[in-house]
This record gives sequence, C-alpha cells and structure tokens, in this order.
Amino acid sequence: MTDEVWKRAGIVSPCVKICMIHPEAGLCTGCLRTRDEIAMWSRYGDAERAEIMEALPDRRSRLVRRRGGRAGRLQRKD
Repeated sequence: MTDEVWKRAGIVSPCVKICMIHPEAGLCTGCLRTRDEIAMWSRYGDAERAEIMEALPDRRSRLVRRRGGRAGRLQRKD
C-alpha cells in the first residue's frame, strides 16, 4: 500500500510533529497554530485553511524563548 491512498486535494496540515503549546503565546511551537485551529483543522474548508497558512509566518515572532532555566525565571521581572 502506498501513501497515495491518504493524499487528498486541498491544503494539507502544517503539522511537523513537534507538538507543544507555548504557554504565553498559546501557539504550537512546531506548526504555529492555536489549539482551536489544530482541533478544527479537519473541519475547515480550503479558504479557512489558506487564511491560517498565510498567517503562520508572522506568528513566529510571538514565540519568546526562555533562557536561564529556573534561575532565569526567578530573576525575571514580569
């Protein structure tokens, strides 16, 4: 059996199988979608998927990398 069976016309998922929601940005660190977008992806039409795909590159800047481990968090002044 080949993977051809599972292919479909339309926009495929941006999932890269690195699934972890960033606690502050609320985005998956792998695909940059929100939890709701991930959950609803199979129900969205091509127009909705295209809109999300277009927005993904701009979301990368919303992910703030943590530095310093526990000590860095304790010293951080929010």
